[in-house]
Amino acid sequence: MQIKKLLLLVFLLFCQCLAATAQGEESKGQKAIVRGNASYYADKFHGRRTASGELYDKDGMTCAHQKYPFGTMLKVRNPLNDRTVIVRVTDRGPYSKNRILDLSRAAARELDIIQAGFAMVEITPYFATEIPFKPSGEGMAGFTELDLLYIPAATFPEPIWQRDTIRVVEELKEVTSSWTFPMP
Repeated sequence: MQIKKLLLLVFLLFCQCLAATAQGEESKGQKAIVRGNASYYADKFHGRRTASGELYDKDGMTCAHQKYPFGTMLKVRNPLNDRTVIVRVTDRGPYSKNRILDLSRAAARELDIIQAGFAMVEITPYFATEIPFKPSGEGMAGFTELDLLYIPAATFPEPIWQRDTIRVVEELKEVTSSWTFPMP
């Protein structure tokens, strides 16, 4: 019983140290830049399932990485020409010791690595910083409408029942507008 308690205590201390280390790195505002070779998927993989379960699209901005969770957005930069793309992790790989990333054909084209087949790249996790709503107020007085980038937080199609409800309400207004009720 004492051994179990001791092991639990050691495990909790280890977890606490890991959490403190992660918080320390985040508080410094540092993003880990990983450098290594990247290649791209062959065309024969187009339409096949990836490890995440979705179909690989050679025209999409996706990639394969060994450790980043599926859905993670990565900023990939080619330092030779300073081109940058944002890709989403959808697969595992590459399974080669001299590469750290497999890019979709579209992402490789944007980075200009198609002809060489591979290139040295820099990878950093990407966190969107665009404003998801239209700001207003006195604090925005110096900005013109064209200076701001607006991204809708969500878009939903108009439900069919809403159009029917509006039509029925309008019809009821027409019918009931001529009604009169005696006053008591």
